[in-house]
Amino acid sequence: MSALAQVAPLASTARRNPLAAIGVTLVALIVACALFAPWIAPHDPAAIDLPSRLALPSAQHWCGTDELGRDILSRLIFGARISMLVGVSVVAGSLSLGLLIGSLAGYYGGRVDRIVNVVVMNAFLSFPGILLAIAFVAFRGPGIFNLVLALSLGGWVGYARLVRAQVLGTREKEFVEAARALGASDARILVRHILPNIIHPVIVQAAIGMAGAVLAEATMSFLGLGVPPPAASWGSMLNDGRAHVFDAPHLVIFPALAVMAAVLSFNFIGDALRDYLDPRSRLEAGL
Repeated sequence: MSALAQVAPLASTARRNPLAAIGVTLVALIVACALFAPWIAPHDPAAIDLPSRLALPSAQHWCGTDELGRDILSRLIFGARISMLVGVSVVAGSLSLGLLIGSLAGYYGGRVDRIVNVVVMNAFLSFPGILLAIAFVAFRGPGIFNLVLALSLGGWVGYARLVRAQVLGTREKEFVEAARALGASDARILVRHILPNIIHPVIVQAAIGMAGAVLAEATMSFLGLGVPPPAASWGSMLNDGRAHVFDAPHLVIFPALAVMAAVLSFNFIGDALRDYLDPRSRLEAGL
């Protein structure tokens, strides 16, 4: 199949699902801001200018300034770095741990599955993930590493349950039995035969998980448990601006719009990936 023929279904999906195109565009913009923040930001995000504090949006400061006179647009651009770094790290950590534990539980079943599924997973699910993250960061202290570790510890269960269910439905298929009859090891069967056939729903879950990770990072930063100042974070900007929500609402509006755009864009991409990777949805759509 030519490269053009492979791209055609994606182009058709984009035409049929404009929200997916909007999501990809917004994510590309956020990633560009995160990668090139020092060159894109018009001002130093940590520079204090008290005479210009709480300035309304203008030609000099497109999004206005905060209570210390710092340029909000520059802080939003640098805040994209924190959100993307934490989001990607949390999804990667949660997905890796979930793939490992879920694959072992689903493939071996029996006592291993009962211990992992009934005891370990239910123990983590009995507490909300955000509360576990708050408790962990409050104990360990704020910082990117502790924040990523805390959110990963609370987020791996969803991936593990999904992978476990997929492996349970795939381990008895004919191609797996054939590989087992040929003497393939359990590790080879899992890596070479099972995981490639269950990866599509995992990719969709990871895309949607990015939205949850960005929102969780903003929540933790809003509570003062994220990246310590003076680093710019969308959640901490919301926390700083809540005291001026009536006299300077732009302090809250622009960070809230940034969080909303990031969360919506990843959700749009996740929905589009689900439709594109599901053969039944593609058949119904005529792709």
